[in-house]
Amino acid sequence: MAVRDRLHRSELAVPGSNTRAMEKAPGLGADMVFLDLEDAVAPDDKEQARENVIAALTGQDWSACSVSVRINGLDTHWCYRDIVEVVERAGSHLDTILIPKVGAPADVLFVATMLDQIEAAFGLEPINLHILIETALGMANVEAIAQTCPERLEAMVFGVADYAASTQARTTNIGGSNPDYVTLTHAGASGLRERHWGDQWHFALSRMVVACRAYGLRPIDGPFGDYQDAEGYTAAARSAAQLGCEGKWAIHPSQIALANEVFTPSPEEIDRARRIIEAMQQAAAEGKGAVSLDGKLIDAASIKMAENMVRKADQMPVDVASA
Repeated sequence: MAVRDRLHRSELAVPGSNTRAMEKAPGLGADMVFLDLEDAVAPDDKEQARENVIAALTGQDWSACSVSVRINGLDTHWCYRDIVEVVERAGSHLDTILIPKVGAPADVLFVATMLDQIEAAFGLEPINLHILIETALGMANVEAIAQTCPERLEAMVFGVADYAASTQARTTNIGGSNPDYVTLTHAGASGLRERHWGDQWHFALSRMVVACRAYGLRPIDGPFGDYQDAEGYTAAARSAAQLGCEGKWAIHPSQIALANEVFTPSPEEIDRARRIIEAMQQAAAEGKGAVSLDGKLIDAASIKMAENMVRKADQMPVDVASA
């Protein structure tokens, strides 16, 4: 079965054409690094980037993080060679394959079938799949896609940039807020109306999160284009975390620490979650269905949320989990 307890707080994107960046990537503190053969690589550099990625996978120490490769899209002639070359020559070093622009279950099945054959031929352990939902078709089919290949499918990522292009959204930002996506209040006594900004991507991200949680996958938020705007990145990450996402892409090393902080439960949150579990265990022993903790009612739903929190904390570094 696919790995269900891998950390995805921060996923660092590294172009396969940038050998220096790939050399630094394992030590930058990201939970996962994905070496990109798709959008970050120009067409003329695709084959050399593939060789660079294979060399990085086999020649570097990836023990400090998980490592993935984003292959080219299934609608390109580079895709099948990406899978064959990377997996045959470096599959033993690979945690996941990241499939872009997944539009239907058949896209996942194509890659899974190729992996089945290569793994059998080369005696490799199963490699997980990690997919991008970044088109209107993919979002329309997200629930069906989430049910595909449960033995391999691990996580879904919301690819906001391509999704915006696919839906013809009127924005050129990669993630973040849009000053034109607003609502006006009714006029008050003074006749003035206030503008309230909305989150243009709330529905799409929420729908992907629900599909992931319904079928045991891990939802990840995608890129935030302005890597100089730490405050904006953090705000977007916090919103995604509140919806249920477990991590966010980092398109620049400066975003790694921000993502790790947002998606790591605070010591106070962990302590309260552990106290909720203890209180509910005591209530159960006394035949009670609900109790009060710190002046607030807790019940069976509370313990489920607390157990989720503690389960996440137990995956974190020791100093967090033991808080």
